[in-house]
Amino acid sequence: MDIGLIGLGKMGGNMRTRLRDAGHTVVGYDRNQEISDATSLEDMVAQLPAPRVVWVMVPAGDPTRDTIKELGELLGQGDVVVDGGNSKYTDDAVNAAYLGEKGIGFVDCGVSGGVWGLKNGYALMCGGSDENVAKVQPFFDALKPEEGGFVHVGRKPGAGHFAKMVHNGIEYAMMQAYAEGWELLEKVDLVEDVPATFDSWRSGTVIRSWLLDLLVEAIEDDEHLDKIRGYAEDSGEGRWTVEAAIENAVPMNVIAASLFARFVSRQDDSPAMKAIAAMRNQFGGHAVRTEAPQGGDVNP
Repeated sequence: MDIGLIGLGKMGGNMRTRLRDAGHTVVGYDRNQEISDATSLEDMVAQLPAPRVVWVMVPAGDPTRDTIKELGELLGQGDVVVDGGNSKYTDDAVNAAYLGEKGIGFVDCGVSGGVWGLKNGYALMCGGSDENVAKVQPFFDALKPEEGGFVHVGRKPGAGHFAKMVHNGIEYAMMQAYAEGWELLEKVDLVEDVPATFDSWRSGTVIRSWLLDLLVEAIEDDEHLDKIRGYAEDSGEGRWTVEAAIENAVPMNVIAASLFARFVSRQDDSPAMKAIAAMRNQFGGHAVRTEAPQGGDVNP
């Protein structure tokens, strides 16, 4: 089957490869023509047989909104647009209504898996009508892990991105807990081998997880995380999760605290934030900040 894929960065590029490995024809478009299969969005659409499926993997906000508006002028009745980026769930109803007026279907899909998704598959949380999801299903099947990893969470626009938002809020809290534990073990002069201690928790304990695996890899490479500055960004979903909790009167103490801890990291070089920055780099290839060399600039 044929699919258009817009945005061939860290995630999109690997998704293109995984889809092709599964036998699908992918026409990818990126502003970087060195990695693009099409010269423009018009060219990409022209290369796809109808009915078309076009998957958008560009930054949330205006880049996604503008891309969807342009697709609305290029696609037609029976085509489907998938927003696989990290859009705020409230944008999805607007985008679905805009495309729906033109007979174009819309599916919102939260995607998790980072740079490891190419090998392990991506966790996919999608929202949209049964009809539109069915049109995209062959591509979902190619992208997801061999076992599980896919869920049609709801039929209303925004369901998929809302589920991914909450997923990321939980991720914030888990990372914060591991990071604080690491800082305490480093601080107290009792445990002689902190990396081995964390490594021992990866088997047979109730706190084992992939995030723990990634932290172990990070501290085995740089035991005291001296190479990383204790500065951690937030990509938006943590804020939106806390906002949704406030709007719905849901107590969310731990996730809110983990979000605020990231804000603190931008004021002080926090040891715990070094661990969080290391984990984010391990699972998602997110940039870390290093100390500036003499006469040079900090590497963001």
